Parts: sequence; C-alpha cells; structure tokens
Amino acid sequence: MCEKAESFSSFQPVRTRLDVFLHGLLHQSYPELWTFCKKLLLMSHGQATVERGFSVNKEVEADNMQEDTVVAQRMICDYVSVCGGVLKVPLTKELLAAAASARSQYRLHLDQEKRKKESDTRREKRKVAEEYLEQLKKKKVTLSEVANSLEKDADKLAEQAEGHSGTLMAQLITKSNILRKRYKDKVAELKEVARELEDKSAELRHMP
Repeated sequence: MCEKAESFSSFQPVRTRLDVFLHGLLHQSYPELWTFCKKLLLMSHGQATVERGFSVNKEVEADNMQEDTVVAQRMICDYVSVCGGVLKVPLTKELLAAAASARSQYRLHLDQEKRKKESDTRREKRKVAEEYLEQLKKKKVTLSEVANSLEKDADKLAEQAEGHSGTLMAQLITKSNILRKRYKDKVAELKEVARELEDKSAELRHMP
C-alpha cells in the first residue's frame, strides 16, 4: 500500500484529458476508485447547457413557427457558434449553392405538402366510402333475413287458418296479413338499400 502511495505521489502530471489521466492512474491499481470516478465524470455538473438551449430557442422562435423550422434555425445557430461567429462561417460552394436554390426548394416543398394533403384527403374520403359500403352490405343481409322470416311466419299462419273456422280462423288470417304487410315493407326497404349499394359501389370504383 505504501509503495502504491509513493508511486501516486511521484506521478508526473501530463497535458492530457482528465478522464484519460485518471484512467491511466487508477484503472490498474485502484479499480474500485476508478469505477467511482468514471460515474462521477458522467454526471451532469449543472443545467447551463440546457438553459442556453432554451435561450437560443426563445431567440429564434416566432409566431406560428413549425417544428421543422425551429430545428433548422437551431442547426444554423449551433453551426455559427461552432465556427466562432457569423463572419467566420466558411462560404463553401455547397453553402452558396444551397442559398441560391433555397427559394426553389421551398416551392418544391410546398408542392409536395399540397400533393400529400390532397392524397390524404382522397384516401380518407375513400375510407369513409368503403366503410359506408360495408354498412350497406350488412344492412342488406339483415333486411333479407328479416323479410324471409316474416314471409315464412305469414305463410305458416295462413296454413293454420285453413284448418280452422270462425273467430280463430279470422284471427290467424289477420296476423298473417299483418306479417305479410311488414314483409312487403322490408322488401321495399331491401330494394332501396340494394339500389343505393349499387350506386355507392359504382362511385367507389371511379374514385381516384
């Protein structure tokens, strides 16, 4: 232990990064201490960087500015800061070409956004039409089942009435007629749904 202490006290400082210096000094001889120092170096020493970022955001923000614009403004500010100021930013060919074509690129971006919005609108309209068409198909199936059931019940009551007479026969015929009327109403409704289903199907086929 004394030998390690002597070697530590006699260690000559060198001009290097702190983490590299501590790694070379502690990694082999004091692994537990190096682990502690490594964790300590990874810890944040304050919120200055974050607060500076908020200050820059406040300076570049404007009303109705979208997220992409804020990100682009921050990238420009960070690059200017790295270069050491506006006057020290290198005017490369790529930078000059990008500046010259900025307006055309912006117009191209607007056209792309417009086409995307139109495409989304058409897709949403088609989705609504498909959902409505599916509802019509289900309604048609349900009406068909109800109409068939009413017709069978009306025929069954009419057959029962043939085997009776008097008041009972009159009651059975009355019930049969009521069911047959409801059956005709469902058939008419079914035809209307079938016609609308055909029209909506044709409309959907012609959608872009």
